[in-house]
Amino acid sequence: MIGLIQNKTIYEYDIRSLILAFMLGEKIELTDYVDSIYDFILDVDYKDQEIVMNLYKKGELEDEIQLFGDYENKKIFKNRMKQGIYQLFSKALDKQLPWGTLTGIRPTKIAFDGYEKGESSEEIIHRFQKDYLASEEKARLCTETVQKEKELLKAFPYKEGYSLYIGIPFCPSTCLYCSFTSYSIDQFENIVQDYLEALLKELDFVAKTYAHKELQTMYIGGGTPTSLKEEDLEYLLYEVNKRFPFSKIQEITVEAGRPDSLNFEKLKILKKYGVTRISINPQSMNDKTLKLIGRNHFAQDIKEKFNLARQAGIDNINMDMICGLPEEGMEELSYTLDEIKKLDPESLTVHALAVKRSSRLNRMKDTYHFGASEEMVSYAASCARDMNMEPYYLYRQKYMSGALENVGWAKPGTENLYNIIMMEELQTVVSVGGGGVTKLVDHAAGRIVRLPNPKYPHDYLTLREKVLAQKEELVRFYGPAVP
Repeated sequence: MIGLIQNKTIYEYDIRSLILAFMLGEKIELTDYVDSIYDFILDVDYKDQEIVMNLYKKGELEDEIQLFGDYENKKIFKNRMKQGIYQLFSKALDKQLPWGTLTGIRPTKIAFDGYEKGESSEEIIHRFQKDYLASEEKARLCTETVQKEKELLKAFPYKEGYSLYIGIPFCPSTCLYCSFTSYSIDQFENIVQDYLEALLKELDFVAKTYAHKELQTMYIGGGTPTSLKEEDLEYLLYEVNKRFPFSKIQEITVEAGRPDSLNFEKLKILKKYGVTRISINPQSMNDKTLKLIGRNHFAQDIKEKFNLARQAGIDNINMDMICGLPEEGMEELSYTLDEIKKLDPESLTVHALAVKRSSRLNRMKDTYHFGASEEMVSYAASCARDMNMEPYYLYRQKYMSGALENVGWAKPGTENLYNIIMMEELQTVVSVGGGGVTKLVDHAAGRIVRLPNPKYPHDYLTLREKVLAQKEELVRFYGPAVP
């Protein structure tokens, strides 16, 4: 347990975030005095134009740092503050973080801003290392990714249109590590029809409101949309296509991540309606792991459904994998990647395991050995390059093991624009369905408005009128459609 003493709260969020980057899962408790019951205590004393930080280990003074300057000016002082905290904990724990002091989800923003200012890649890499204490490897990965993003965005007029996310919050089962809005399809089978009808009413409003705007990308996720029955899946796609003709949309992705949600008929339905990209996500190719994390299928099922997708004519398949799953080391990870290589997907998303607070894994964290390492994600990256893939989007999450990152890799020409748009917050993404969060982007004013939908399916149905009323913000944000 970590104790925190402070006479002001100005940097409390940054302090907590950086401590947890070093010690994921530790409890941080506010206290007024030094006590040996804490593994570490950070005492932050704000004085006039000075901050004194004392780090105690088991009640004994470990180290001290003094920072001078106008700390009330967070824009100028925040990074110095984080560097000081980093120095204290890095020395005490004999540990370096791959992304240094960076705790936000979008390190790519630094690279984007640098390129906009005319900086070279080497200058940006140097700034990552000097200002944020990030490793050279991560800095180079970030600049390479942003260069690919810029290349793709140059040919894509994203400011002229919008994207649509359709949430289907049902899955065959809930995985051990999952914190997404997903619920057992068996448990909610009796409300699926009502859910789809409510979803379509929300889509009616969006179609009418945005009739004058170009829908450029669509992402149907959740959950696992293909957990719907064949007739329900076809009904959904038919009705969505009526409102938003698929032939006019640049890319359409459907999450088909769980192989136990798939059959040939469903895959043919996806192909029939012109879906351009699907995900079939193994996470691991080890049967022991699949059982442990609560997936009701075997590795062989992944291979069979992948091959069925090819037979159905689907030529852009993404696969997700997770580094650091419970009881997995380099041997298991290597096997997973070898099996993925044999399937030869168009893209691979490499995740470092995130231990989310709402996941079952977090509640059972003392039961299993888990966590991603730099060696794991580096090896996965080298395997992706072996498959002729390049990094095209990158993001981080809270509670990531190893303080690492998630990277989307793809063969040239198979990248997913929606992923870039969403992660970089470049375009309005209208979200419908349970758990969706609409992001309204005003480029001229430089502002983003977020509109969350209820997460729980029953709440989404009960509050459907409020959901529609909230969608009125689409009109207020941009103004009514021109007749």
